[in-house]
Amino acid sequence: MPEGHTIHRLAADHRDAFAGRTVRVTSPQGKFSDGAALVDGRPLETAEAHGKHLFLGFGGPAGGDWIHIHLGLFGKYTFGTGHAPPPTDTVRLRLANPDAYADLRGPTTCALITGAEKQAIHDRLGPDPLRAEDDGEAAWHRISRSRTSVAALLMDQKVIAGVGNVYRAEVLFRHGIDPYRLGRDLTRSEWEGIWSDLVELMREGVRNNRIDTVRPEHTPEAMGRPPRVDDHGGEVYVYRRARMACHICGGEIRTAGLAARNLFWCPGCQQR
Repeated sequence: MPEGHTIHRLAADHRDAFAGRTVRVTSPQGKFSDGAALVDGRPLETAEAHGKHLFLGFGGPAGGDWIHIHLGLFGKYTFGTGHAPPPTDTVRLRLANPDAYADLRGPTTCALITGAEKQAIHDRLGPDPLRAEDDGEAAWHRISRSRTSVAALLMDQKVIAGVGNVYRAEVLFRHGIDPYRLGRDLTRSEWEGIWSDLVELMREGVRNNRIDTVRPEHTPEAMGRPPRVDDHGGEVYVYRRARMACHICGGEIRTAGLAARNLFWCPGCQQR
């Protein structure tokens, strides 16, 4: 499932291609035909992201109309320039103007909602490290009182929005925190370090459209090691490196299931 930086990148791509201009909105697959017809031919006013949720705003009374998109596990976007080619029957949503098009396939959610319904989604999500108006206070309020592991809390979108399996594993490693430590046992300074690190790492993810988490002194060039070869790309410390040697201590990276996802950590570097 895409992590929050990908959704913020998609919001920026929509603004660049369509904001302030009239767009054709269609649903070649047919599953979103009614919603598409209601906003077809209107200008896209803005595109926003909160965590893993994308909102395409078309303005109007009472907070306007919004297309709410959640990619889930299988959703994918394709952007193109120039005249759009004939769509395939798998395209749930197409936005197009004479200069660009965007095709959405396989999302978990693609629905037309009101401004009030959009606000209800925001209200149930935790703060997002990539939203300028958010900070880590609300998340700290919940984490500091929780008997749940910090690894599970970081994946709970009601606690903090946009963090997925990669950022979860990597930020805990970067701060030497055992993933099974309870939220209430985290110190305030540790949480502030985690939050500020997530802000920087995820902003870098938006800029580069990939996740890189290793510090300069641990890059392949600095350490004389081979670069990572993985479909997900990016240089990481522990994510999907089970049974491999830790870049720092040389110990074996471990993996285990937690909250229906695979957890990765280094017992030598992440002590309780």
